[in-house]
Amino acid sequence: MEKISSVQSSRVKAWQKLQSKKGRQASQTYLLDGWHLVQEAINHGGKLRAIMATTEQLAQHSEELPLGVPVFEINIEIAKKLSDLVTPQGIFAEVTLPVATRAPQFIHDGAWLFLDGIQDPGNIGTMVRTADAAGYAGVVFGHGTVDPYSPKALRAMQGSQFHLTLTVGDLKEWTAAFTQNDMNVYGTQLDKSAADLFTVPAQSQFALIMGNEGQGMQPELATMTTQNLYIPLTGQAESLNVAVAAGVAMFALKTR
Repeated sequence: MEKISSVQSSRVKAWQKLQSKKGRQASQTYLLDGWHLVQEAINHGGKLRAIMATTEQLAQHSEELPLGVPVFEINIEIAKKLSDLVTPQGIFAEVTLPVATRAPQFIHDGAWLFLDGIQDPGNIGTMVRTADAAGYAGVVFGHGTVDPYSPKALRAMQGSQFHLTLTVGDLKEWTAAFTQNDMNVYGTQLDKSAADLFTVPAQSQFALIMGNEGQGMQPELATMTTQNLYIPLTGQAESLNVAVAAGVAMFALKTR
C-alpha cells in the first residue's frame, strides 16, 4: 500500500481532474466519493482502478476491499481536495467509465428511459435511481443531457449505475429503432392534448422520454413517438419537477 501525504502529488492532481467532464473523458475513469458508492462498485462489477482512503476508513473497511486493486492511504487534506463535500467521509474509488455495447436496433424487450436535454445533475441521478427501483433495463442520455458521472449526479444515483445499462445516444435514432422493433415510445408533455398517463395500460417493453426541465422534449422528437402523455394534476401547482414526473410515469407505465 502506498501512502500519499502531499496534496501536490501527481496522483492527487490526476484524481482531482476527475471532478470535471474533460478530465473524465481524458482518463476514461470517474471518481466515487463515500463508502456506500465504493461498496456498490465492489459488489456489482464496477471496474475499479484504485481505492484511496484515510487511515480511519481503511481501518473500518480493509477486510471488504477487493484483492488486486491498488490501495492508497491518504490524509484528510487530500480527501478534501478530491471531494466537493465540506466534510467528506475520506474514501474514494477511481472507476473505469462503462463502454456502451448495446445498439438500439438489437433491443426487443425491457423498459427504457430516454433523457432529452436534462440539465440538472441531481435530476439525472434521481431518475437513474428511480429507473433502477422500477426495474428498467437502461437509461439513454440524449444529446444536450448533462454528464451522468459528475459528483452530484453520482451521489443522487446512489450506485444505481451498476444495476442497469447507461449509454449515450441520438434519441431520434433510438426512438426510430424502438418503433421499428414494435416497441412503444412514449413522450411526456405538459399539454392537455396529449393522452392522460393513467389511461395507458402498463406494459413491459417500451421507452419513456423525459424532456428538458424548461423546454420539454424536442419538437421533432415529439412527432416521432407512439404517443405523448401528460400527468393530470388535481392541485394548484402548474407542473412537477422533471425527476418527480419521471418517477410517477415510470412506475405507472411498467408492469410489475
